[in-house]
Amino acid sequence: MKHALITGITGQDGSYLAELLLQRPEHDYVVHGLVRRSSSINRNRIDHLTADPALKERFKLHYADLSDASSLTRLIHEIQPDEVYNLGAQSHVRVSFDQPIYTVDVVAVGTLRLLEAVRELHAQGIKPVKFYQASSSEMYGSAPPPQGPHTPFHPRSPYACAKLYAHYQTINYREAYGMFACSGILFNHESPRRGENFVTRKITLGAARIKEGLQRKLALGNLEAKRDWGFAGDYARAMWMMLQRDTPRDFVVATGETHSVREFLDLTFGMLGLDPDDFVEFDPRHTRPSEVDVLQGDPSEAREILGWTPKVDFRGLVAMMVEHDLELARREKYARSYIPMS
Repeated sequence: MKHALITGITGQDGSYLAELLLQRPEHDYVVHGLVRRSSSINRNRIDHLTADPALKERFKLHYADLSDASSLTRLIHEIQPDEVYNLGAQSHVRVSFDQPIYTVDVVAVGTLRLLEAVRELHAQGIKPVKFYQASSSEMYGSAPPPQGPHTPFHPRSPYACAKLYAHYQTINYREAYGMFACSGILFNHESPRRGENFVTRKITLGAARIKEGLQRKLALGNLEAKRDWGFAGDYARAMWMMLQRDTPRDFVVATGETHSVREFLDLTFGMLGLDPDDFVEFDPRHTRPSEVDVLQGDPSEAREILGWTPKVDFRGLVAMMVEHDLELARREKYARSYIPMS
């Protein structure tokens, strides 16, 4: 039986990874999730897992925080995991410009705190631990596409700089201490579970609400930015595959295709029979101080060495998100129109 610890388990990636591990009976995983103590509880992405009585002994949540080294050390020694997946972060690039110090503390130094906790367990010879770091395509920044394992990094946001620090610390711990520590440089990955403040979800949910008459306009920033978009569930599979190797290695995880925000917008509105020109407005508040124009990954090593390929294409991803958000909008419309009997 394997024990896996996931930071950021309440997020998009963490929820898909938890499902993946729990559905692999040949390994019989016990999945441990790190959650922060907070006055508000937002665990809707994993509610179906915590509510499943069949998973009671295999899905466990623990209080700890990437900003608190002592809680991480305590948790690592308590669980003694076989695998650690560090997915926790303040992951919104635009927000990182407004909260740079918090972003760096959680994303950069938080990773260092977790690596150090794993190193202590490794140094004591208690058991070998495999460590996965969620690196980001934002580290490439303004580097010309396509961006691959040997492309020089050029980060252009506090978030990207913090991710780059964490990425190099992961390499450092691998080389200095002989730890199994690797990074997946993940390009943009979306799903119906994406946060509503991210542009893809903002588009699909906004379009669905417009379709159902719940809102009139949608405010967006730079429509010409191009990204390599994939499905988060596919990318969670790549994370797991990296830790099943005998030796650690960093991989770029991407589709190899690039599409502009405008393409995403047009496809979404087209699926709903709407013209985006009638509803979309430009708002400079949604732009970045320093923009990243094009991100396009080269996933050839992931394909050839890991044997990983994405199963969901761009159109399928957009359709999946539109279908989900249209159902949400319809439920909202029904809730607004429903008047309980007195």
